[in-house]
Amino acid sequence: MSRYISISIVFGLLLITSCKEKKTEPLPEQPKETTTPEPPKKVLSPHTSTMTMIGDAHIHIDYSSPGVRDRIIFGGLLAYDQVWQAGAHMATWIETNKDLVINNKILPAGKYGFFTIPSKEEWTIVFNSNWNQHGKDEYDEKEDVVRFKVRPVISDEVTEHLEYQINKVNEKEGTISLSWEKVSIKFNFKVNQ
Repeated sequence: MSRYISISIVFGLLLITSCKEKKTEPLPEQPKETTTPEPPKKVLSPHTSTMTMIGDAHIHIDYSSPGVRDRIIFGGLLAYDQVWQAGAHMATWIETNKDLVINNKILPAGKYGFFTIPSKEEWTIVFNSNWNQHGKDEYDEKEDVVRFKVRPVISDEVTEHLEYQINKVNEKEGTISLSWEKVSIKFNFKVNQ
């Protein structure tokens, strides 16, 4: 019996010893992962549009607006005497729900690719039936609907981003202008009644 008591005591001591709280050293604090959120990327040629009503004619211009970003644009980035999609990425397009008279020519109601051929002395303005194309990749002069020339105006002020404006002159007439870098062009149109 004393043997059982001795075993019970030994067993009890073992049990008590194993149940004692173990002191452990705290783990070293792990460095927290810090991620700096990246600022949103600035769109270099934001997509934009302008539109207006001249009488009951709705005129809409849709384009991507590239920036100058300290570059020489006309005669530099854009070579003179070459077709330009008059914007960035996809060709700029113009849509009208009424026939327009531009430079004594009828532009029927519809949607058109808007192209220019810049040069130092004069620009060629082009309304092309193929409005849905990347840049000037598919430009074909045979698809031109209206084509005419205008003189550019040179300014001392820089227009950083390409900008189109449609301005109402009266209920039957308006102007369309394009400005970028130090150059602007403008032409008149009439709503064909």
